[in-house]
Parts: sequence; structure tokens; C-alpha cells
Amino acid sequence: MTTRRLVLSRSAALVGAASTGLLLPSLAGAQSAKIRVGLMLPYTGTFAQLGVAIENGFRMALAEQGGKLGGREVEFFKVDDESEPSKGVENATKLVQRDKVDVLVGTVHSGVQMGIQKVARESGVLSLIPNAGVHAATRALCAPNVFRTSFSNSQPTRALGKVMADKGHKKAVWITWKYAAGDEAFEGFKEGYTAAGGTIVKELGLPFPNVEFQALLTEIAALKPDAVACFFAGGGAAKFIKDYAAAGLKGKIPLYGSGFLTEGVLDAAGPAADGIITTMHYSDSLDTARNKAFRLAYAKAYKAQPDVYAVQGYDTGLLLVQGANAVKGDLSNKAALYAAMENARIDSPRGAWTMSKSHNPIQDIYVREVANKENKVLGVAAKALSDSGAGCKMG
Repeated sequence: MTTRRLVLSRSAALVGAASTGLLLPSLAGAQSAKIRVGLMLPYTGTFAQLGVAIENGFRMALAEQGGKLGGREVEFFKVDDESEPSKGVENATKLVQRDKVDVLVGTVHSGVQMGIQKVARESGVLSLIPNAGVHAATRALCAPNVFRTSFSNSQPTRALGKVMADKGHKKAVWITWKYAAGDEAFEGFKEGYTAAGGTIVKELGLPFPNVEFQALLTEIAALKPDAVACFFAGGGAAKFIKDYAAAGLKGKIPLYGSGFLTEGVLDAAGPAADGIITTMHYSDSLDTARNKAFRLAYAKAYKAQPDVYAVQGYDTGLLLVQGANAVKGDLSNKAALYAAMENARIDSPRGAWTMSKSHNPIQDIYVREVANKENKVLGVAAKALSDSGAGCKMG
């Protein structure tokens, strides 16, 4: 009787397993199935080049592993997020629910990132941020399954203040676009500059992405500060640099900025950019064997020169590789996966960096000066700089 009951219960268990598709052979098959990676990046619009560079860098890191993660093949699913915050939740949900991705990589725009963050926190999907510096992602809205491999918006500018104060600039004007990234960049600058003894005599702003700078440049000329510090990026940065020179301020009032001011815009800005000093977690001209090898390999693979965005994509891949290898490709082993990623040391072209408790890079910030359309490294502005992680509660 006992034997028959055992047989019946085993049969019932097998029938139950079959109805839910959980027979043991398929469990073994699941582990050998491809890891599904979702790329939610801008492929059209202002930030399209950034999205492509991030994907190139990410794929390069995986290619170094034979295209595998923890020994498993990888399948990609792509969504163009269009840098459109209103579609952030919808696009992230498509990747998680429709495509059933194991990991979601994105994005560039901080507004879109807030949509991804919502979906990541609700679904528990592993989410890797290769650019967007919005503070909330690794502060108040941090999560065990969310890791950033780039920067927080205030990191580059926090290091800028001391650089300016050390050069004897006691009074500065700050100017930026009035939106989240500009506000958060100012937070870092204000903290670093005032701590170094500097005084911010005026905070100037204009709506994003307005580029009518003339009235504000006239005001700067009248204020006569020792220096100007700013946060701009992309086409707007190139115009600001040229307008600053055209207004007669270049050579009279030194211009400083978050490194994004001079990233990817030096050809467009031309000689007007010469002499601008910025702080950033990477520079093309970093004179290390690691950076030179990376730049050569990237140029061969993609017939293009890598920028900070390519490096961040590459490092996102390196982080995922470390995590996946630690769990031998079993991304469902979340405790071990997250532990491996939290404790990772990334051997990056920007210099080695580690992960903070709130999952943001602890990294060196470099001082760079523009000369002949290149950001020349002058030195290290801040060693192993961490974001505060204020308000982050894991769990």
C-alpha cells in the first residue's frame, strides 16, 4: 500500500510538474538556454550617438568572453527609448514582460531612467545603468538589483571646486540649464567649492535645452567674477563655448566645467575651447597601457574612436561578466550575483574602480585642459571619490 501511494504521489508530482513545464530535463535546459539581455538606449535623436557608443562598449566586453556570460550564450533585445521620459515605463515594461529579459541595460537620459527605475524596483529585474547620473537611482530610490557604472551627476563637479580654489579663484559664477542634471551638478560644485573657501556670487540658469546665452554672458561680464563654472553637454555645450569666446570673456574670465562640457564637442567648438579646464572620470588621453589597449581594440572593432560613453558601456559589460561568471551563468542565484557585483573591482580604461554600498562607482576624477581639440590630463582632482548615497536603504 505504501509503495503504491509513493508511486501515485510521484506520478501526481510529475503530472503537476508537466502542467507547469517544470519537468527536471527542462530545468537543466533552462540553465543552458540563452541569457536574455535587454538594451534600452537612445538610437534616434540628440543622444543617438551616445546609445550606439554604449552598446558598442558593452558588446566588446562580452566579445572578450567569447560572447558568453558565465558560459551561456546571450540573446539581445533592443528598444529605442528616444530619450522620451513619458515612454520610459512603457518601454522598460516591454523588455521585462514581453521579452522576459534577465538583465536590462539602460539608459542615457535621467528622465527616462526614472521610468526604468520604477519598473526595476517593482519587477526585481537586474538593471544596469551605463550613463544616467540622476541622484535618486543610487540614493532615495536605490535597490539591490540596480547598479550604476557611470557617475552620479554631482561627482565630476564636486571635484571641480577645489581645483578652482587652488588656482586662486575665490569668487565664481555658476551657469547651467535649469533641469535635474544641472541642479544636481550644481549641488556637487557648491559643496566642493565652498568647502575649499570659494564664494558663489551668482547662480545663473536657463530652461533646457535653450541656447540663447547672450543676456547671461552680458551679466557675467558685469559681475566680473574670478572664474565661471558650468554644466552643459552636447550641441548646447559647443554653442556655449563659442558664444563665451565671442562675448569677449575668453582670456579674461577663465571657464571651468563638468567634463561633459568638452566631451564630443571639440571639433564643433574649435579654438574657442582651448584652455577650458574640466573634471571628469575619464579622458581619451589617459596615458595608461589599459586605456591604450582598449582604444586600439575599440577602433579596430568599430572603426571609430571610443569616448566616455563607450567606456561606460564597456564597464557595464565587465561588471555583468564578473557577476555572471561568479554564479556560473545562473542569474537566478540573486544573492550570490549581487554580492559578486557589489564586491567587484573593475579594471577599466578610466582606471580601476569599485562599487559603493548604494551601487555607484567609487572612482578617480581627473583634471583636464583642452589643447588642440584634445582633453589633456593634468592630474587627479579627487582620488576614489564616492557619491553620498544619501537616503539609500537596501532591502
